[in-house]
Amino acid sequence: MNPKKMWNTYQKEIPENNLYYARSCIRQNFFPASEFIFLDIMRNVLGKYVFDDPNHTTCTGIGYHADVVPFDTTQTVIARQFSLMTEAGLENIAVSCVTSFGLYTEVLEMWRHHPEQLERIRKFLYKATKREFNIPKSIAHTSDIMYSCKGFIAEKSKYSLINKDTGEPLRAVEHIGCHYAKMFPSNVVGGAEFPRVLAGMIESWGGQVIDYPERRHCCGFGFRNYLVQANRGYSVSNSQKKFESMKPYKPDFILTNCPGCAMFMDKWQYLIAEMEGETYDSEGKGIPVLTYEELAGLVLGYNPWDLGLQIHQVQCEGLLDKIGIEYNPDLKYADKDGNPLPLPKKPDILIQ
Repeated sequence: MNPKKMWNTYQKEIPENNLYYARSCIRQNFFPASEFIFLDIMRNVLGKYVFDDPNHTTCTGIGYHADVVPFDTTQTVIARQFSLMTEAGLENIAVSCVTSFGLYTEVLEMWRHHPEQLERIRKFLYKATKREFNIPKSIAHTSDIMYSCKGFIAEKSKYSLINKDTGEPLRAVEHIGCHYAKMFPSNVVGGAEFPRVLAGMIESWGGQVIDYPERRHCCGFGFRNYLVQANRGYSVSNSQKKFESMKPYKPDFILTNCPGCAMFMDKWQYLIAEMEGETYDSEGKGIPVLTYEELAGLVLGYNPWDLGLQIHQVQCEGLLDKIGIEYNPDLKYADKDGNPLPLPKKPDILIQ
């Protein structure tokens, strides 16, 4: 197929307003500021309406993919989320987690091909909760939405992804979550072959996207690879393969759109440093790993500590200095009133 025609088949309509926000279980634990920043940018910077529902629950994704939660149960839980969306008078869902995004898409595909299963789940939900629901008009991952708004963010940006000392674009490698791009490629921007959702943000904000051989290789999360302790060596070896592949290209940072990928690519660098004494940058500090919300927050001028960068295992001051972002190191580990908090233990190898 002609590449242009192929690219056109992987486009999607991305709603930017009047969104029902489906939070992520693990994002709230790994990088808790990212979802807050997404909401703040959408509402207070871009002027969009996003409903953050306190009655929303897990999608059961990790339990489902670990064969703990039956698929009928998962479908009924997701149907309840749709009922909350319907109750809020909305029809577009913004999904924070790529596992949830893949699972919501899987459920809708099941119902499209097997309408009798949809009716069965409607009965389950009504019997359990007396709730009814409409099928969403659209489901977008929140990285889709930020990609769609990238130009507006660039217009309002305070900083660019430019090295202030050299004037050169910062070198970024992006990592797309498998459950975003590989499960249902036709439902994402660029599919599994030409995913642009992160690359588009990087380039719009002044950076340069670096290709590398293992760019589309899985980070190694894989649920069972990590949930089963005996399998965790397989998980870290996948991330290590990616780090070794990107090292010769000297990236300034890694950008991801999956909470699990961000967590593992950040924390496995610490583990490898402690186990083998190796880091994948030239200064022994590691390669900073950012979520797309954190990156958007940086270019918009948010305080790095409000973005939660201090809770990353690989610290980001070197990146902040390259961009020229101002920050107060004394407030890095402080409460909201500026009072100092206990300092975390420093790693032996990874320089902080």
